[in-house]
Amino acid sequence: MPAPLWGHAPLTRSDPIPTTAKPKPPRKAAAGPKAETFEPLKTERLTLRPLRPTDAEALHRLVNDWEVTRTLAEIPYPYPRALADEWIASTERQLTEGAAYHLAITGKEGRKETLVGVVGLRVDAASRSGRLGYWVGRAYWRHGVATEAAKRLVSWGFANLPLDRIAAEVTATNDASRVVLRRIGFRETGSAERESMTTGDPHTVTVFEATRDDIFGRPEAPAADAASPDAKPLLLVAACALVDIDGRILLARRPEGKKMAGLWEFPGGKLNPGETPEAALIRELKEELGIDVSAACLAPFAFASHDYEGFHLLMPLFICRRWKGTPTPRENQTLAWVRATRLTEYEMPPADKPLIPLLRDFL
Repeated sequence: MPAPLWGHAPLTRSDPIPTTAKPKPPRKAAAGPKAETFEPLKTERLTLRPLRPTDAEALHRLVNDWEVTRTLAEIPYPYPRALADEWIASTERQLTEGAAYHLAITGKEGRKETLVGVVGLRVDAASRSGRLGYWVGRAYWRHGVATEAAKRLVSWGFANLPLDRIAAEVTATNDASRVVLRRIGFRETGSAERESMTTGDPHTVTVFEATRDDIFGRPEAPAADAASPDAKPLLLVAACALVDIDGRILLARRPEGKKMAGLWEFPGGKLNPGETPEAALIRELKEELGIDVSAACLAPFAFASHDYEGFHLLMPLFICRRWKGTPTPRENQTLAWVRATRLTEYEMPPADKPLIPLLRDFL
């Protein structure tokens, strides 16, 4: 077999670990896609997909290795073969419930798909937090597999799941995983004592954490005013609440890769130099949603004024009830028509939130 292109040491306390413990019931986790309908996540070299019963033999062969399990605090060693079947079945249930997304990391050996490890993200929807974990078979270490897989799942998670924070933990001796987490944007936040199922002994772990700003970056500030170099730059943005005949409002979820990905917002965008808010909205609604709106149909409603770290945002909000065409996502965003009374169920940027009670009272 040719030398593999992938590999990396495993992360401790990772949730994608076939343990003997029964999974805890999810806390208010939203229902997710079934394993058979989950769209695999792709990277340059890897595919992350739901685990299958046919993966059990390869999974057992990879994880039943002391060099792998010694840094994974939640699995027994030796690892029973039957446990692989049991754990894979549990991952399908958790994925369907939206409680956890344990995915096989696969690559190509020639034309053959090869299982090289597992990456997972457990979701606590009530606290809008997640926990990242992964492990990779020893034969595939030191070729960037963990970095590539973890970065892809974290990016997807923030953009598609109810998450504001993702944590991860690393054993004191696992320097390779520290490098991985720092490389993809995680910050060290402290340490904790854990008990290892593998050895039965207590051990110290380093705790890491990341927010969507750590992964996607913070909103970019406009250029400072040369006349007032010490003042915060002012960013002008126009937004529109499109209201259909049933009184529902259109929200758009920012797609993966963009700043504040995963948050819901009113369609709109930045004003170009010399552009009016109405002209900006006409342009943005055409570009983002493929609809035509006239200035006469844009009714000024309210405005948001929010102080971000590097700039101040001023955003007029318009209401529009008439347009030509059907709103269609043209920038990979997700669209949702939402009753005004349910807007608080959709996590929004801080600048948008004060507009919610105004819309609710008006509509």
